[in-house]
Amino acid sequence: MQDFDLVVIGAGAAGLTAATFAARYGLTVVVVERVGAGGQIVNADSIENFPGFPGGIAGHELGPLLHEQAEAAGAEFALDTVAAIELAGAHRVVRGATAAWRAGAVIIAAGSVPRPLGIPGETQFLGRGVSHCATCDGPLFAGQEVCVVGGGDTALDAALVLVRDAARVMIFHRGARWSAQQALMAKVTASPKIEIAGATAVEEILGEDVVSGVRLRVAGAGASRVQNVRGVFVCAGLAPNTAFVRGTLALDAAGHVEIDIAMRTSVEGIFAAGDIRSGSVAQLAAAAGDGATAAISAFRYLKQPG
Repeated sequence: MQDFDLVVIGAGAAGLTAATFAARYGLTVVVVERVGAGGQIVNADSIENFPGFPGGIAGHELGPLLHEQAEAAGAEFALDTVAAIELAGAHRVVRGATAAWRAGAVIIAAGSVPRPLGIPGETQFLGRGVSHCATCDGPLFAGQEVCVVGGGDTALDAALVLVRDAARVMIFHRGARWSAQQALMAKVTASPKIEIAGATAVEEILGEDVVSGVRLRVAGAGASRVQNVRGVFVCAGLAPNTAFVRGTLALDAAGHVEIDIAMRTSVEGIFAAGDIRSGSVAQLAAAAGDGATAAISAFRYLKQPG
């Protein structure tokens, strides 16, 4: 059991910002991350909406910069998967698969995971034509036709990455309205290799050994139809990574951690920041702001009681 003032769970933009601020305030901090520093942003080809980078910056560049800043401030790092948070008097114990940490406060910034479509063929063809990462897998589909499922920023970003290699990219969104930023919509509609189709649901992913197509149903239409594609990139939203706190913290109907304006959760000494918390706008700049707020709240909780 290792002792710290603060344990930060997650090394995305929220977690790394929280670690930087907390360490600069003089707290002893450990960041526990299951994959590596940077979180989901490391897969982003170009981040154009984070303050200070007018020309954009690749996620694999920004992630290490945030990690370096937190480490320079004095934060320590541990690679592990958090299984539970336990209450032990004035302490909170974070238990991982291989280690445990005891602290006076915890900031949960574990982010989200891609939300599955829940349709036939999705699990069967994962890694054989179904993907959640356009940056990682896009080059595998050079010269082929692929589709993206989703109507938000992530879906349109994925299409703009895929169009570099694919012969054609189709975006299918079950809703009639698109939630993506107008700047991204303008880029997508300007590309002659991208087609968008709203009010179109993907009902099934087809194939034998690998993906060969998708079954579509257009709202208001009678029969479904099959569209031949070799790749299906699922960008249908995110689910909060909160399984390890169910039964410990209050969660909203969608599974996000409920917080107040100071990022305090329903349990004293535990805070939440970033996509994992209720009311998040799921934007990188907002996640960083959450991290700073959570760190200052944790400091005040630990050092300025009452």
